[in-house]
Amino acid sequence: MDSNTPVDLIDPNTLSSDVLIALLRTQAANHKAELAQQQARHAAELAVLQARIAELERRLGLNSENSSKPPSSDGLKKPPRTRSLRERSGRKSGGQKGHPGATLPPNPTPDVVVDHYPPACSDCGEALSPATATGHAARQVIDLPPPPPPVVTEHRAHACQCPACGTTTRAAFPEGVNAPVQYGPRIAAIVVYLRNSQHLPEKRLAALMALLFAVRLSGATIARLSHACAQRFTGFAEAVQVLVVAAAVKHLDETGFRIAGKIQWLHIACTRLLTCYRIAARGSMLEGLVGIVVHDHWKPYYTLSGVLHALCNAHHLRELKALVEIEHEAWPANMQRLLRRACHAARLARERGTPLDPALLGLINRRYDAIVAAGIAFHETQPPLATGKKRRRGPLPRRIGHNLLLRFLTRKSDVLRFLTDPGVPFTNNEAERDGRMMKLQQKISGSFRSLAGATDFAILRTLLATAQKQGWNLLDTLAASPATLLAKLRAA
Repeated sequence: MDSNTPVDLIDPNTLSSDVLIALLRTQAANHKAELAQQQARHAAELAVLQARIAELERRLGLNSENSSKPPSSDGLKKPPRTRSLRERSGRKSGGQKGHPGATLPPNPTPDVVVDHYPPACSDCGEALSPATATGHAARQVIDLPPPPPPVVTEHRAHACQCPACGTTTRAAFPEGVNAPVQYGPRIAAIVVYLRNSQHLPEKRLAALMALLFAVRLSGATIARLSHACAQRFTGFAEAVQVLVVAAAVKHLDETGFRIAGKIQWLHIACTRLLTCYRIAARGSMLEGLVGIVVHDHWKPYYTLSGVLHALCNAHHLRELKALVEIEHEAWPANMQRLLRRACHAARLARERGTPLDPALLGLINRRYDAIVAAGIAFHETQPPLATGKKRRRGPLPRRIGHNLLLRFLTRKSDVLRFLTDPGVPFTNNEAERDGRMMKLQQKISGSFRSLAGATDFAILRTLLATAQKQGWNLLDTLAASPATLLAKLRAA
């Protein structure tokens, strides 16, 4: 007889009372142990499900205000706007006293003057003529003339026969005049500008050119004009990259691009006056970087040698906001306040042209350390995350807030570098802004059919973004000589 044999199958007359009691106790203990195992298993499954629900709720709670998701992902229901990173200045919103304003000024030399005279006296009805005018009031209307037709210039290379030897010599055509019929540099500049700066698709661009300028273009012609312009400015883009690499402070960012059916990466490196785009594998870093690089804590950036790092605190504020709204932790609100006040103090010091007060800097550092210590103490008391997966090696997974705290702890100097170096900004918004137009291109066109097309786009966007930061006229820039632009860039 087995202790696992059910009691109701045992004839009690065949056993003594002591044996029967012992058997019942053994089976009760077995049932109790089995019940405890089931309860533990159910508790573990419940913990996994609760962790999964919490993760899904967190994902649903993320938006452009508390994560790195773009505003377009918020849908029609936009999240409430949060306060600015700046502290209150005490001044009313709107234009301040002394602001020059932007009202349309009257033109002292109008192109067309239309005179209006009253036909008769408003009192007695006597007829009036221009000779009776005593003064006038003027109002101006600024408008565009009808679109002019394109100007066709015919270049004739004449052949002349030498009267001495009889040899016939033909004149050379001007540089750039290579085909029997071709479009000129201004049309090419407008096409490249609309395609690569305003991001018009080829069909809409062709329709616009036909409507405004009576110039009918095919998709192949638009692509050819863009490629020729990119080839012409390849050296300019390379020179911009060299200048960005050598800059004292530069911003780095990256975003995914679908090219020829595969995921490639667009890397952004920029300063306040320069922007460089390049297509490369995601982990491909610019070589020869020096100075300080500002970025969003993408780990491969820490493989760069010979540079100091500064982290984007706009990303930190969004991550902290998510921890407050979704995780309901206490320490992130304190860190939010500290970073905002530190940003305000650093901005005021820059405006005064003086370094931050050492006493205030020490106070910010001590408060920073205290907040991080309190947050880590909180997370160390939390139970480990339930993943439902057996881990053979490595540390247990940590909560998102715990990981952020460890970043604040180990990268403190990178987080607060804006306090000690006036050339380092509080955020990486410079690169974020330069990347925004690239995402717009991706939304409009979806992807690039070839690597060559994506490379041309990166070159042209390097030219246009840099020209815009330099204050150059974009159409004149596209029609100008690359050597002339490089000379202007190096002289700036």
